[in-house]
Amino acid sequence: MSKALPGSGILAKMGLGGYFGPKENVTVQTAATSAGGLGILFVSAVPAMYRLNLLSPDPKSDFGRLIALTVACAYFGVFFVIPLRTYFIIRQRLVFPTPTATAFTIRSLHSGPHGELVAKKKSKALAGSLFFCFAYKILNGYLPGIFLDWHIGWTLYQLGWSEAIKLENFGWIIEFTPAFFGAGILSGLNASWSFFMGSVLAWGIIAPSIVKTGQATGVVIDESVPKYISYYSMRFTTDESGTRNAPSPRYWLLWPGVLMMLVFSFFEIGMSSRHAFWTALKSTRGAGGAFKRIFAKRDPNAVRDENDPDPSPLEDRIKTWWWVSGVIVSIIISCALMATQFSVGVGETILALLLGFIFSFIGVQSAGDTDINPVSTCAKASQLVFGGVSKGQGLGTNQAQLMNLVAGSLAAGAAAQATDMTGDLKTGHLLRAKPKNQFAAQLFGTTIAIFLSAGLFVLFTKASPCIITGDLPCPYGAPSISAWAAVAFAVTAPSLPIPASSGWTAIALAIVTAVSVVAKHLWLPRKYWVWFPNWNAVGLAFVVPQLQYSIAMAFGSLFAYIWAKKAPKNYDMYGFAISAGMLAGEGLGGVMQALLNVAGVMGEGYGLAVGCPLNQFCG
Repeated sequence: MSKALPGSGILAKMGLGGYFGPKENVTVQTAATSAGGLGILFVSAVPAMYRLNLLSPDPKSDFGRLIALTVACAYFGVFFVIPLRTYFIIRQRLVFPTPTATAFTIRSLHSGPHGELVAKKKSKALAGSLFFCFAYKILNGYLPGIFLDWHIGWTLYQLGWSEAIKLENFGWIIEFTPAFFGAGILSGLNASWSFFMGSVLAWGIIAPSIVKTGQATGVVIDESVPKYISYYSMRFTTDESGTRNAPSPRYWLLWPGVLMMLVFSFFEIGMSSRHAFWTALKSTRGAGGAFKRIFAKRDPNAVRDENDPDPSPLEDRIKTWWWVSGVIVSIIISCALMATQFSVGVGETILALLLGFIFSFIGVQSAGDTDINPVSTCAKASQLVFGGVSKGQGLGTNQAQLMNLVAGSLAAGAAAQATDMTGDLKTGHLLRAKPKNQFAAQLFGTTIAIFLSAGLFVLFTKASPCIITGDLPCPYGAPSISAWAAVAFAVTAPSLPIPASSGWTAIALAIVTAVSVVAKHLWLPRKYWVWFPNWNAVGLAFVVPQLQYSIAMAFGSLFAYIWAKKAPKNYDMYGFAISAGMLAGEGLGGVMQALLNVAGVMGEGYGLAVGCPLNQFCG
């Protein structure tokens, strides 16, 4: 929505490129998606490298290496996505809910005068919510204790209720975040309330219990207030007794959360695609046949076979030699960059790319069936693989951790890129856009993304160093960073540093997750699935220490549910546009906040600490 609406409402009026219809719109949307891609690297593995002191203290001095890593991930995923289109979109005909909704939205925006009127209304709603949330984000940067976070536990403690400080200690605060409120509108009740109930289970029940029994401990934030303790910092040590007996609750909860997400992703994909899998095994025209036809030499004078399921004319398709040569060249470039910049061998790089290819099947299948992309979670499996590789090679701890994170990010980045690109190709397929035009747009957008994503990472870490240091409080949660760092540390340690109670809890919850997913698919009618917990969201709550996000999403989804019930036509017209504007507005406001921080005109020296704990600026 946030890409399609501006394309219809703005670009169509600029008159810069002639006719602007649905096919042109989807090409613009494809370029926008590609330009906004590759962010997975900079909210996961790359910051984890800094937290483990594997790179230089200043990301600016590593800019060349960051560009090299981004290039290694970017193009490989774009090129090998083409055969995925043939198999998943043409042969399996997966639904891809969000790309399909985008296609129908674009089609409605270009359906004559009525479509133009609808586009104007939705564009105005999106622009209005965007600018309001942008301004609100700037404002709360100066008064965070009033307009952003409400520290209810701290306030009640100050008023004399001493036990209320525990709400603050475990992170139970209310944050007025338009982005996550809008995310709740888009995600719906099931995912949002699963996320919230996961927070209740993790941080309202389990965390206080393991602290009470001494299986986890916190750190006193200020000696003048001995009851003010942080339980949501990621703390673990290499000391065996320290790690096993008294980690932070966040570290303890990490392992059950990661395992739940991993098990849910694999079991959900397996159960969702079991019929297609057996059909493919029985059919001689399965994936193997599809790939044979892809690699077959094409007659330039050939006419499209009437039995060919691909509706695209032959001249509009992507030539085989384009993507095959692109895959080969991108592999060579990736091997060269990894060897020269990170001392990762050719064999390890090829293994990482192969794992990325495998993960892309998981990601595309999941996104096509359920609209959930579990690539970042599944990529934890690559960290386990490279943990074994580094031990086999006898690498030192730092080099083993660096290879683990670099190779893991290579696999995750390539798979995530391929999954996103396949979704765009699905949108184009429904609108009969030219695949070769989308392919060109993907290459162009990806080139922009390489420099944009690395540049934004340097900018944000300059404004908020806590992203790479892990210090709390921090305005950016980025839960995946801690997970990647912890897994890299664990799989390269002499023995797996997981507390026994955490490990057994992880196994128990993983079994519950697996059994419930199987039961849902085999015995529960589909109309009741909406009431079934989304275990991926539950597991995410174990990993995320910022509980205000799940609270905001829960209220956002409830607001959307009531809105849709009371005024369905109004919701259909404005719901998605307003929520998309809320996400974009806070995101752009965050960029502006970072720029103002770098310029030295925002932050502690200019903002007020009213409403913040210890009367210290909390923006």
